Amino acid sequence: MNSSILLVDDDDDFMAILKIKLQKIGYANVRQEVNPRKAAAAFSKGTCVDIALIDMTMPEMEGIELLELIKNTCPTTECIMITAVNEASVAVECLRKGAYDYLVKPVSSDTLALALNRALERKRLLDILDIEKKGSLPRLIYADTFKPIVTQSPKMLRILKEAELHAQSDVPILLTGESGTGKELLAQAIHCASPRSKFTFTPVNMASVSPNLFESEFFGHTKGAFTGAEKGRTGYLEHTEGGTVFLDEIGTMPLDLQGKLLRVLQDGEFIKLGANRNQRADVRFVAATNENLELLMSHREFRKDLFYRIRGGWLHLPPLRERKEDIPLLIEKFLKNATGNGDTIQVDQDAMCCLVEYEYPGNVRELKSIVQSAANLAQGKPITKRNLPDSIKNRTAAACVDEGLQTEIVPLAQVEQEHILSIYSQTNRNKSKTARLLGIGLNTLRRKLKAYGES
Repeated sequence: MNSSILLVDDDDDFMAILKIKLQKIGYANVRQEVNPRKAAAAFSKGTCVDIALIDMTMPEMEGIELLELIKNTCPTTECIMITAVNEASVAVECLRKGAYDYLVKPVSSDTLALALNRALERKRLLDILDIEKKGSLPRLIYADTFKPIVTQSPKMLRILKEAELHAQSDVPILLTGESGTGKELLAQAIHCASPRSKFTFTPVNMASVSPNLFESEFFGHTKGAFTGAEKGRTGYLEHTEGGTVFLDEIGTMPLDLQGKLLRVLQDGEFIKLGANRNQRADVRFVAATNENLELLMSHREFRKDLFYRIRGGWLHLPPLRERKEDIPLLIEKFLKNATGNGDTIQVDQDAMCCLVEYEYPGNVRELKSIVQSAANLAQGKPITKRNLPDSIKNRTAAACVDEGLQTEIVPLAQVEQEHILSIYSQTNRNKSKTARLLGIGLNTLRRKLKAYGES
């Protein structure tokens, strides 16, 4: 796991033991500091970590004092206090000061793992809530992983950041959105940004899974489980051990199969056909649908308990018509892929305007198809309106300018007049100050004001 952890304790031996336990649990990014004042100085300079494990009693500085400083300088760091004394009053004081948990020495690996997992999950949830509050766009840590998803849309960038935060946990994720919005591409990126990235990613189209073969395909079967079955079969869950199963079009699953899938999600176990013992399913589930699951639930066509299980994290991908700023970027990408040599075919302004203004009921998938077809028809020359399908080129582009944006063209003289009168009003009709702010001569300003009918 890539989560950053800082250990602050004046006992070198205890820290060494704790670090070994953390590494065995799966945390590799662990730093140690025996001097709490040095740790405090680092946080004061802007250093932040995901988790700080702090000893309560240290000679240079009390742990609770360091806790207060960390929560004041880097409130996103979750702090877990460690002490040799089990006192309820001390624990309450630590929690009141902002600590997430309070552990008593000696700390077992199981207790440590549970506390860290819960603290990190809380941090991820708070980070997700914080995305919408921030005016600035979020920065992706795993930018290369999400690079295949081409976007400059603020809405989409926030979704990608939320996906990145969810990727670090094992909670099931539900991806919703219209067909062609890139749900499978996002599912792959989530897998690649997760601690499971080195294991298998298995996409399963739930609409194509036969009800009669569901258990065999998902759970597998042993030799002789079916008449004439000479060999056993490895199911999707066993094949994906340690990795991610992507359940595409989950809204199309029959109700009886939903119950079988729910049991795996609840218990984390399954039984192969022909076997008599449970097997653990160490997989992460990401589901996707373009169906309205809430409507299906109201019609009793989708189980509520399954819905609440798969929507640990819920990401809704907007349609392409709601992020038109991405259309030119996507066109450029598809054209580069179409040439195969890195060169980009040009698109003239009228054609680009039509492409940007189109609604794309098939979303990104439809845009890709249109661009590839137009590139073939253009034969290496710039793409024009006549290379586009009739449904697109017949749309008017009269009000379209530059990158497909619609705007009213105002004469320059009118823009100048409105700007001068606005500054003149803000200076309480002080001509000298207005002229100075505008960077023009006083006589020039007087002449223009006279032309505008101002004294």
